[in-house]
Amino acid sequence: MRKKLADIIVTAEAGGGAVKVTANANREILDVSIDKSKLDWDDLEQVQDLVLTAVNNALEKAMVKEQAETQKLLTQMMPPGMSGLFGQ
Repeated sequence: MRKKLADIIVTAEAGGGAVKVTANANREILDVSIDKSKLDWDDLEQVQDLVLTAVNNALEKAMVKEQAETQKLLTQMMPPGMSGLFGQ
């Protein structure tokens, strides 16, 4: 399952694309890219906030993908006629 989740990639941005974070459905951050031309580097607090926002958004997207994939796997594992037990 972890290998399958590692192959599901999500991306989140903040600051109009100034900060982009890529993660996988294992909720691991894979990459952080920053377009320095879109940021005011004199406002370090803003830069930090944008990075945090992008990271948190990427992790949230990863969690949603992880939950969907886990639910799908559980449904596939259930014997026929039993899928309704988990609200499906």
